Amino acid sequence: MTPSDPTTPGAVDAGTLRDLLTSANGPRVLDVRTPGEFDSAHIPGAYNVPLDLLREHRAELLAHLDDQIVLVCRSGARATQAFTDIGLPNVKILQGGMLAWQATDAPVNRVRPRWDLERQVRLVAGGIVLAAILGSLLLPGLQWLAALVGAGLMVAALTNTCAMGMLLAKLPYNRGTTTCDLDSIVGRLQDTAPQPEARP
Repeated sequence: MTPSDPTTPGAVDAGTLRDLLTSANGPRVLDVRTPGEFDSAHIPGAYNVPLDLLREHRAELLAHLDDQIVLVCRSGARATQAFTDIGLPNVKILQGGMLAWQATDAPVNRVRPRWDLERQVRLVAGGIVLAAILGSLLLPGLQWLAALVGAGLMVAALTNTCAMGMLLAKLPYNRGTTTCDLDSIVGRLQDTAPQPEARP
């Protein structure tokens, strides 16, 4: 992609986003992480719209997003996927995600600390590989399970998707305290929609 390509996501750094959020017509921040990750630490005023929900209900959500939007995730990878799904010119991505935001000592809201999804994937994948290799000492052939996990991680890297991450996102641990169904998200977007200026 070239910089002039209209589908290239615009990136905004943490400092610029902080300035934009204090302006009169600041952007809406959509955090595409799991509700559990969102509870762990999020930008004040952000809306939690998990990536799978955004993909499934794109049209309904876009009807309530007519202003500037900044997509946020942990590092920028899921926000880039969400950008591809939304496909609007007024969408930007927080460069470096929450890692960059927190590195600048920007304010965050915390509800309950949890491991982020990428860390959970590393733990589960590593645990399966270790168990398969050790288990193959007793059950020959079990090492192929480790090979299967390795192949899955390669596919995840090549396609920039992660089946294991999508499965882990559905666990109760990752659900969080905020309700993340379509109706509740649309309700919050409507409640905070910019009001038209009154005419004299």
